[in-house]
Amino acid sequence: MCGLAGEVRFDGRPADVDAVARMTACMVHRGPDGEGAWAEGPVAFGHRRLAIIDLSAAGAQPMLDDETGAVVVFNGCVYNHVELREELRGRGHRFRSTSDTEVVEKAWDEWGEDFVDHLIGMFAIVLRDRRTGRTVLARDRLGIKPLYLDERPGVLRFASTPQALLDGGGVDATIDRDALAMYMSFHSVVPAPATILAGVRRLPPATVRVIEPDGTSRQRVYWTPVFERDGERSAEEWQEALRGALRTAVRRRMVADVPVGVLLSGGLDSSLVVALLAELGQTGLETFSIGFEDAGGERGDEFAYSDLVAREFGTRHSRIPVPSSRLPDAVDAAVAAMSEPMVSHDAVAFHLLSQEVARSIKVVQSGQGADEVLGGYDWYPPLAGVPRAGAVDVYAAAFVDRPWSAMPEWVDREWLAGTDLPRAFLERSFAAPGAETAVDAALRIDTTVMLVDDPVKRVDNMTMAWGLEARVPYLDHELVELAGRIPPELKLADGGKGVLKRAARGLVPDAVIDRTKGYFPVPAIRQLEGPVLARVRDALLDPAAQRRGLFRRGTVERLLADPNTERTTLGSNALWQLGLLELWLQTNRIP
Repeated sequence: MCGLAGEVRFDGRPADVDAVARMTACMVHRGPDGEGAWAEGPVAFGHRRLAIIDLSAAGAQPMLDDETGAVVVFNGCVYNHVELREELRGRGHRFRSTSDTEVVEKAWDEWGEDFVDHLIGMFAIVLRDRRTGRTVLARDRLGIKPLYLDERPGVLRFASTPQALLDGGGVDATIDRDALAMYMSFHSVVPAPATILAGVRRLPPATVRVIEPDGTSRQRVYWTPVFERDGERSAEEWQEALRGALRTAVRRRMVADVPVGVLLSGGLDSSLVVALLAELGQTGLETFSIGFEDAGGERGDEFAYSDLVAREFGTRHSRIPVPSSRLPDAVDAAVAAMSEPMVSHDAVAFHLLSQEVARSIKVVQSGQGADEVLGGYDWYPPLAGVPRAGAVDVYAAAFVDRPWSAMPEWVDREWLAGTDLPRAFLERSFAAPGAETAVDAALRIDTTVMLVDDPVKRVDNMTMAWGLEARVPYLDHELVELAGRIPPELKLADGGKGVLKRAARGLVPDAVIDRTKGYFPVPAIRQLEGPVLARVRDALLDPAAQRRGLFRRGTVERLLADPNTERTTLGSNALWQLGLLELWLQTNRIP
């Protein structure tokens, strides 16, 4: 887990090593254990290292392969690197380290563009093949690791964060109207390759891009999950298959040369991860949970459940209570850690939790992703039995923050997109082949888009702000492939995630399985008041916000006068959605 940056030029000029140095320095939080740089003619790479596998200098990056001449910078972890190393040795390759980075280099040398098909893990990779002059970009199947791009005539820059690209200089920081439309409609999610900034794009998940020396390029999607049935199995067989896939996923994510802990919320998803690790013989496991003060009638912690699981499996458990007095500064710090605007109050919780966890451990597993992969949200049941032709309306009514017709009440005319882009996105997504039912189509959108560009990004940003690597077993690509084949009715059973709940019986205490669905609560943000409300008010009334004029002034004044009544379709605070975007823009000095 690291931060990477670089520049590749196609105009005959040498790479700007000073710009790459600025970009790399911006990401010291992602890699506090070391820094590396490499430059040759039109190419310069920079890297910040978080040492997890092969802690020696032999694992440092950028890594140059003495035999092939390939140079790579890599962020993430290849969980099957030991097995791949043995396979590649059998094919004649020699290794000088035990790092997964070197395995990536040798895999490229052996399999070319198909090297990604052999990697199991989370990764963002940039590789320079010095024999051919080609540059290769790749991102893992579920987009767990980020890769941002700044492309201009004659030059490509890349980095693990947009802030690094901004520090490099010259980025078009204009607000992207189309992205703003998605942010205001699609639950603040902006699908790849777009970001809220016109000059910053993202390499989409499951994508390999090959760039020739003259700057021409081609890219392909190398993995697409299918949400269709491929045979008959009983409910019990599906449960056992899911349990086996998750067992494999959590075992894979223990691969490290440092201890691995678990973020234990007290919900089913993280509790089952702990149970399976105990079943696999893991001892001395460290677990961590966070809680906040109650506010607005909402409870701020789930310690009763996380304590129950910790006792059941004998973990070394740490409770982390956070007083409300820490929240104003925590909000500012979390916003500063966001690569892109993230509305969910979970971001603040993850940021505070990661700060404390990173004091004692460098790697954790998290239960993130189970709701999207296995049907845990309440917008899935209304789609059951709905014909595909009517699915968009049903999904939008349950998920979309506000209809396109209402957008002029929120966004100033200057910033309105010309067409209903969110609706067009949903129609394309639901119409695409590879999803058998309306529920399948919704799960596919949420697994491949919403999950990637909201919860997964949030976990990466908030943990990496403190040099903490988070691994997400529910996003093991083989588990996701299996889940796509499970009949929707088994996922929707028992109030959601039925197949997972039944697979967990006998492993996880029934009290955890049968509890009301929880979340990562930060009541003082869901119910805006006091210093946090003051932060939002100041941001929306700041001269920068007034000059920008993204939102209708009358709407902002109405929300500020009554900050907690108006909610989005999913119950999020509408004022927070507007305020968070301005907080992020001002924090990043976007004009």
